Amino acid sequence: MKAVTWHGKRDVRVEDVPDPSIKEPTDAVIRVTSTGICGSDLHLYEVLGPFMAEGDILGHEPMGVVEEVGPAVSGIRPGDRVVIPFNIACGHCHMCGLELYAQCETTQVREHGMGAALFGYTRLYGQVPGGQAEYLRVPEAQFGPIKVPDGPPDERFLYLSDVLPTAWQAVAYAELPEGGSVTVFGLGPIGQMCARIARHLGHRVIGVDGVTARLEMARRHGIEVIDASEVTDVPGEIRARTGGRGTDSVIDAVGMEAHGSTAAKLAQTLTGLLPGAVAAPLMTNAGVDRLAALNQAIDAVRRGGVISVIGVYGGMTDPMPMLRMFDKGITLRMGQAHVRRWIGALMPLVTDDSDPLGVMDLTTHRLPLERAPQAYEMFQKKSDGAVKILLRP
Repeated sequence: MKAVTWHGKRDVRVEDVPDPSIKEPTDAVIRVTSTGICGSDLHLYEVLGPFMAEGDILGHEPMGVVEEVGPAVSGIRPGDRVVIPFNIACGHCHMCGLELYAQCETTQVREHGMGAALFGYTRLYGQVPGGQAEYLRVPEAQFGPIKVPDGPPDERFLYLSDVLPTAWQAVAYAELPEGGSVTVFGLGPIGQMCARIARHLGHRVIGVDGVTARLEMARRHGIEVIDASEVTDVPGEIRARTGGRGTDSVIDAVGMEAHGSTAAKLAQTLTGLLPGAVAAPLMTNAGVDRLAALNQAIDAVRRGGVISVIGVYGGMTDPMPMLRMFDKGITLRMGQAHVRRWIGALMPLVTDDSDPLGVMDLTTHRLPLERAPQAYEMFQKKSDGAVKILLRP
């Protein structure tokens, strides 16, 4: 089959690789019909190479049609249309019983002290072949796959794999009071959906970004925006719009990609150039994140407010302004999305023909799988108005 494989910094290729097969009784194999490129994939493209191996198959936002199931899988059968959550969970361990599926004890990658295994995302998360491919082996298929109706286009459902539950969790973790206000830093795909979900739930939303296409998309969905390329003091602007207090909550949907911090940018660049054996310990033990967005979130949230971090960070010793956080009484929540936990709330919204979250207005580019290298470059450079790119095997 064809698959998107990693070969080094900014070097992804579409290659022939062996077809997946059933290995465990709880496995399934699906034929992929659509798969997304996530902002997190850009971390593999740029920064997290020390934890990759040449030839690793990328991608964790797939959906498709079931081809084969193992003998212990009864909830799905060949021919079913399914979306695959990006994290791999068993559904029956202690953590799954708490609906903390991203911490599943059956698939935790204990060798590296990490949570549940993820598709297509480094050896830290199990080195499981990903979904930017023609076919995908799905472990723990007795629980993970989400059945969706036949008929509507893939884009109605594909974002249940990651974007929508991640955004829903970010808003839930923000603990907004009724009719409250929230700032969303970063209007990439996750930030777009965070803003739309919060607005759908009746909250005031201020979106912050410096990319014109992202700002325009947010405006189309009724989001109040701040153009960070034109405002020198974003937290000050947010306070000015909220009676001097700041918003009740802030969602950081940026993570390690934030601009700012010359030293952290240099650290990120160095880790991408060093041999893996040297770079991996640096990533594990050093502060390599650009914390500009998180620091602005701390400044922008009102006293006693909540910061919900959904952007991915990669460093282990990043400095935090603890005095400022303590003095303001800030609550900080974060973590990988527990995908299956939020599907019950999201499914009625994606099956509603009125499309209340605008899932049909998120994808900006649809390309064949063979053009994945160009798609990654376009997404990384944010060129040609790229906000969300889908690949079609």
